[in-house]
Amino acid sequence: MLGVNFKKMHEKTTQNFTGIVIAESLFNKSILDEIKITGTEVEPVTDRHQTPWIKQWTMHSVLIDAGQAGEVAEKISRALDREHDWYADFKNDKEHYIIYRDKVFHITDRSDKLQYDEATKYGISVGIPDYQVDFSGDVTVRGR
Repeated sequence: MLGVNFKKMHEKTTQNFTGIVIAESLFNKSILDEIKITGTEVEPVTDRHQTPWIKQWTMHSVLIDAGQAGEVAEKISRALDREHDWYADFKNDKEHYIIYRDKVFHITDRSDKLQYDEATKYGISVGIPDYQVDFSGDVTVRGR
């Protein structure tokens, strides 16, 4: 019999996701009641944020259960502000959800630059500042 640790294999495929959800990006904040918030940081808005209609960003660090990641991503997508352009994201070591209003990109392989390029181009096309959707730092290199 092979020395396979099925528990470890299962853990790798069900790794939870972490990310940031900005409270001011949501027109329907009830989604925050459905996800685990692990911390909150408030950042005053500057010109670089390109959000002059608000005074601060309330950034919630979130933990998303792997089994609910797709459903939560869709809910966040529907809850994003309808008047302004925002995105949210969460990721684990293998996957990344990039969430725009009414559009979710599920990056299934974080080493695949093409998947990130598609999500970045879309974000820029809907008005997200390019520096905010530069996911190049999220592309992982296989074997590391």
